[in-house]
Amino acid sequence: MITPQEKKLAKIRATKKPTEKPSFTRRMMIWCINLFLLGSICICGYVTYIYLRMPSLDSILHETRPATIIFLDSSGDEIRSTNRIMGTPVSVDTLPPHVWQAIISIEDKRFFQHGPIDIRGITRALLSNLIKGRIAAGGSSITQQTAKNIFLSREKKISRKVQELILSYWLENRFTKNQILDLYMNRVSLVGGLRGIDAAARAMFQVPATKLTVAQSAQIAAMLKAPTTYSPLRNPDRNIARARIILQEMVRQKYIDINTARLAAQSLKPATATADTNMYRYWTDFVMDELKSRIGTFESDMLVYTTLDTDLQDRIAATIPQYVGQSQGAVIAMTPDGALRAMSGGTDYQLSQFNRTTAPRQPGSAFKPVIYLVALENGLTPDSYVNDSPFAIGDYNPKNYNERYYGDITLATAFAKSVNSVPIKLTQTYGIDSVLNMAGRLGVGTKLRREYSTVLGASEMSLLDLTNIYAVIWNDGASVHPYSITKITDLSGNILYEHTPSDPITILQPETVGFMQTLLADVVKVGGTGGRARTSGVLGGKTGTSNENRDAWFIGATNNLVIGVWVGNDDFTPMDSKITGGTIPAEIFKSIITK
Repeated sequence: MITPQEKKLAKIRATKKPTEKPSFTRRMMIWCINLFLLGSICICGYVTYIYLRMPSLDSILHETRPATIIFLDSSGDEIRSTNRIMGTPVSVDTLPPHVWQAIISIEDKRFFQHGPIDIRGITRALLSNLIKGRIAAGGSSITQQTAKNIFLSREKKISRKVQELILSYWLENRFTKNQILDLYMNRVSLVGGLRGIDAAARAMFQVPATKLTVAQSAQIAAMLKAPTTYSPLRNPDRNIARARIILQEMVRQKYIDINTARLAAQSLKPATATADTNMYRYWTDFVMDELKSRIGTFESDMLVYTTLDTDLQDRIAATIPQYVGQSQGAVIAMTPDGALRAMSGGTDYQLSQFNRTTAPRQPGSAFKPVIYLVALENGLTPDSYVNDSPFAIGDYNPKNYNERYYGDITLATAFAKSVNSVPIKLTQTYGIDSVLNMAGRLGVGTKLRREYSTVLGASEMSLLDLTNIYAVIWNDGASVHPYSITKITDLSGNILYEHTPSDPITILQPETVGFMQTLLADVVKVGGTGGRARTSGVLGGKTGTSNENRDAWFIGATNNLVIGVWVGNDDFTPMDSKITGGTIPAEIFKSIITK
């Protein structure tokens, strides 16, 4: 029996309409909407993820770099620079218009009309690539290239391209078109790791970007596609061919007229590499050390005006390899008052960066002027007689070269023939402390050993220190402090340091100086050990040879220079027994001043 409640439920079921299923179209629409929403969420999440992993925009935009140090010679001409990764900053406002117009005409014709990306350019590039079946054209705007050059790596990843697009919109919202173009011109990589068109202009054409001609501007712009492939140094034919296309584009876009383009096309030519400045590297390395001692750490670009005589430096760098063979050689030249004019620390900086002008070696007889100065101060004169004969102090028994002795001779003869017994006898007379004190007065006594062998040059010293001794003699006995820097300024000309000569201290009395100069003059006369250095203008000099011919020296003077020469082997092995201070070093000295 059916209850009233069951009848009521049955009636409700009878009146209820069956549920209709959604249509296929409706289901697809709902599915697409959900898919779109999910995709949008994923894309937004991915873009957010990429954005969060991006570098700090402001920090990279204002990236720090090592300070550029530009070294200049005594005439104010640039000889070399360090850390010059980027050239001098340039801008649309400071450059001749044809420089940036050459870039725009080939890299992004519609740069000033489109936004962060050039849709028309991208479409045109895609169609061109599809037709040719290869990647023959690119559609990146200058803004995109700027984003890539400044902030991003060269990795070909989707994430990098997303970052590039984000950065492009950021750049366009933050900077004007001119400012973006400025960033591009100053940061684009073009030549051997250097960045910016100014660096390229200096490397390729030896002029700043502000001095580029129309033809040179086209050749610089030609490199933007592929710096090595279109380099006017490595591939001049390809560079010139592309530069001609750029000139045609500049005419088509009405930046220049047809006659200007024709004249520019006629002047297109391969670039000339900058001169090799390795001959100045020993010098600039040395100057850098003095620079640090003068101003400590530095963070801004600066100009360092030095005392270098480039003509003299060139002569020295060319002369040394002609004489030393498989050995090494070093030369330093300075004025009597201490201005260093040239420095060559070896035969080839590329092969060895070790600066031998500052390396300690045994000076041999080149140290003897120190004890002779002591003798002259104590009343001896060049004409005073001394005795040259075998002599020993304890176990120390030095012999003359070739074991030849001259008996009673004048002090001048003993010095000119560089005998060994006389300096030892003089040291016994006046005391080893007098020799060390004299060396200290001359500026080189702090590291000398308190031994009789020091008198004959057994205690090591550098060529620079040894030459400084002779500079005092030719500076009329006044103290000498070698220096290589005359002035340091920032790029705006503000003086950061300027050399101020200190008041000279009298080290040697005039009579002593006069006698010593006479002794040095006799060395380069006939019969002296330095005879091979004799030529017009030579005032005097002294030879030196260490035990077993490991070191050979000649220190000589002209009216305005004191020049020290050293020859030897880096491993301290003996040279040929015929090589003494009076042979190759004296000949190098003569060759330098004769040229």
